Amino acid sequence: MKQIEAFVDEVYHSASGNKKEIEELKAEMKNHLLEAFHELKSEGKSEAEALDIAIERFGGENEIRSVVAQLFQAQKVFAKRVLYTALAFFVLTSIVCGVLWAIDNANMNENMTVAREIINRLEGQEAISVDMKKGIFSLVQDENQILNLQIYRMQDVEKISATGSASYHPNDAAPLYEYGVFNDPNKPSWMLINSSYPLNDSDWYVQMESIKLFGFIPFILSAGIAIYATLFTIWATINAYHHRRLNAGWVIAFALLNVVGYFIYVLMGRKTQQAGLLR
Repeated sequence: MKQIEAFVDEVYHSASGNKKEIEELKAEMKNHLLEAFHELKSEGKSEAEALDIAIERFGGENEIRSVVAQLFQAQKVFAKRVLYTALAFFVLTSIVCGVLWAIDNANMNENMTVAREIINRLEGQEAISVDMKKGIFSLVQDENQILNLQIYRMQDVEKISATGSASYHPNDAAPLYEYGVFNDPNKPSWMLINSSYPLNDSDWYVQMESIKLFGFIPFILSAGIAIYATLFTIWATINAYHHRRLNAGWVIAFALLNVVGYFIYVLMGRKTQQAGLLR
């Protein structure tokens, strides 16, 4: 019936999205309206009355328009939120990893400064006095990243090869001073870093164990990228579906190539459009 077709076409006039999906929804609405219309006609209603009542039973003209508009608007909003969430995870992951790297780098520089200060205090001394130990303890205690510290005489740990190169073996000697408990078994190795400071022309050798924040970066980066890639793939898939170009190949391209895959998808779409215009 032309009136029903015209009504349904008008309802979906401003709807944007997958054309196939819209046509299926329009056909379903037409069938329901036609069934109600013919039923009312068989009850003795005029065409105008039957049409008005059928539309009212379906929800009313204004309500139908509002629901259709909200449906397709909700799809657009959902897709945008997925994309924005994906980008937010990417940015947040980058910031967190950058901050951890900067803190880790600052801690390593601070460790070097502490080691130099200790060696400067001990330089020229034959032994580590009680006052010196207190000073070293106070110095190290202020650095939260330093977990353990060992101080050796250079002559006890340094070995010179036949070629003149130096190597250091602190495990073969007893430290003259210790802070903390070295090699804590309760902490995994990826969380810790052992650093040695055999400064040139020094009689002292300092070894430290400190927290290595850099070890957290691979975990955070992997999780962040995985979440970002999944959300981006969902967004790109929704977008391809609304443009009636969704297939398994594009989903795989979005998942494996991410932004590059979507860029290829856009380029292929433009070429297809240009080819259609030239025909």
